[in-house]
Amino acid sequence: MLLAALSSDRAPRPAVLLVEDHEDTRQMYAEFLEAFFDVTTAGDVPTALEHARTRRPDLVVTDVSLPGMDGFGLIAAFRSDPALADIPFVCLSGFGGLAHEERARAAGCDRIIQKPCLPDELADVIFKLLGDAGHRSFEP
Repeated sequence: MLLAALSSDRAPRPAVLLVEDHEDTRQMYAEFLEAFFDVTTAGDVPTALEHARTRRPDLVVTDVSLPGMDGFGLIAAFRSDPALADIPFVCLSGFGGLAHEERARAAGCDRIIQKPCLPDELADVIFKLLGDAGHRSFEP
């Protein structure tokens, strides 16, 4: 499925905002995802909001544990802004368990992935969510 997305005749590429405070993790995911998406990165919530208001992403991937406001706070900020409210979210979390997953869903997270997560697994989830959200499907 991912190889089909590499086809150069598919344009424009979906915009993904990646919010991760650990630089090495952010860079690893960004480098992989850039093969399929137009990726913008941020290391904190204020920077993420600034990027989103400048160029509206099609989807946001966020770490749950961020300095200052956490990933759930980021979702709340998006949901309270009519221009950003309908953007799907993928949350990356080092925490597991049903209670944490329920909290993520209640916050407005569309998918939660437990870390560590391989970049290709994350890309698959993004492709599926963009298809579910009515965006161009990248599956053949």
